[in-house]
Amino acid sequence: MNRTTVSLIAGVAALAAVTGFASMSEPQASGGDTAKTAAELPVERTSLLCPAPSTSDLAETAYTSFTPVTKGTGQSGRAELTAAGEEPAEGTTDGSGADGKEGGKKAKPVLTPKEPGKPVTGEASGAESPALVGTAEGRFAPGWAVQQTTEVEAGSGRGLLGTACSAPDTDFWFPGASTAKERTDYTHLTNPDDSAAVADIELYGKDGALKSTVGEGIKIPPHSSESVLLSTLIDEPQTNLTVHVTVRSGRVAAAVQAVDDALGGDWLAASAPPAGSLVLPGIPKDATSVRLVAFAPGDTDADLRVRLASPTGLITPAGHETVHVKAGMTAAVDLGDVTRGEAGSLVLTPTEKSAPVVAALRVVRGKGDKQETAFIPATGPVGARATAADNRSKGSTLSLVAPGRSAKVRVTASAGSGGGAAATKTYTIKGGTTQDVRLPVPSGLKGTYALTVEPLSGGPVHAARMLEAAEGGIPMFTVQTLPDDRGTVEVPDAEQDLSVLQR
Repeated sequence: MNRTTVSLIAGVAALAAVTGFASMSEPQASGGDTAKTAAELPVERTSLLCPAPSTSDLAETAYTSFTPVTKGTGQSGRAELTAAGEEPAEGTTDGSGADGKEGGKKAKPVLTPKEPGKPVTGEASGAESPALVGTAEGRFAPGWAVQQTTEVEAGSGRGLLGTACSAPDTDFWFPGASTAKERTDYTHLTNPDDSAAVADIELYGKDGALKSTVGEGIKIPPHSSESVLLSTLIDEPQTNLTVHVTVRSGRVAAAVQAVDDALGGDWLAASAPPAGSLVLPGIPKDATSVRLVAFAPGDTDADLRVRLASPTGLITPAGHETVHVKAGMTAAVDLGDVTRGEAGSLVLTPTEKSAPVVAALRVVRGKGDKQETAFIPATGPVGARATAADNRSKGSTLSLVAPGRSAKVRVTASAGSGGGAAATKTYTIKGGTTQDVRLPVPSGLKGTYALTVEPLSGGPVHAARMLEAAEGGIPMFTVQTLPDDRGTVEVPDAEQDLSVLQR
């Protein structure tokens, strides 16, 4: 083998391991060729970004960072979260590889995890809390998860608002947004890199695309965050909207904060990419109102079969057997109290010819003036492993759904942030059902803990975690889905793949 080929092999392996640019592991993928020509290695660098938590002076925000213990990572590494708009502390690196030694105000980390397997927590209060930019390297990178949970007791944004801080990307779909008079929805864009990012925000209502030039060419400075009030982008209020964020240059993390004058507020995370079939897991069993919002981004209408995965099997909600989604238009269907006191997840499949769609649920708990809202976007399967940080001794519910074949799942509760020993339980989820499982709780728990979900056998599993905290009779809650943590990358056997160069 000549020197050029050896250099290329090393370059491909390093690129995949450090940046994660190689294809991520797909638990449902098949084919012997892939197994023979690729090895799974832990990622060596991960970026996560958290939006500015609230505009309320009453906001109290908790941050929880957790990295699962992963084989093959070595002993070195570090992770930290710093305020957006500030330079990383001297001697650290950010997500783009800058060394942070020159220029700008040096940031004091908000969170600095000490070791994988144990959560670390931080807090902020008031309306001035900034967005956060975070990077994990080495043994802290694979599966790194950060949860941002904000409680607002009264006033604008009242409720429990939670979001899993997300990785930067270039394309996001948010069905379920609104510019109705009772809603105040912002799109938050956070840039982790050294150069400015430029993004466009497109809005689609029940009649199609809504004209706006204000949402074009939004500039997000380096290491900074911008929030855009959606009602300023269009002239007429729209009750049900799909927001599409695309990035022209650079990359950003995006999330929508939705606040309702009467129903409280929460974060709307991005839907899974457009697909013919979707799963929306973890509808609370006591939901009093569930609204499905879907959008077909292509040129073809979508006809979807609507089913609820209940604890006993798949059922079709009476009067809502199917939903028709016109191409380029947002469709909304009110499903009422579809769960009827039982755990449930929505499963959408094409009735005939498949057309890709994105979707999310707006879920309401409570009645009268004691109501609270959360959102559940369509999400991918757990895959190899998924994690939810910031679980408490009370008020955490894990929902697991196996939309196809039955599955066996291992759930691990980590040590507590203030002490306690990890605990593990194994569950079997029957095909076509949703189960709210009884969580393993760390013995001697102090503080918060993380949940790690790992499928062991059977079909794909989708998961969601609900946090709740009653305040003044209001059933405050928030739901986070648990897709694959993308903690490993498939690194091709470069010697075989690049052998054509040996000429």
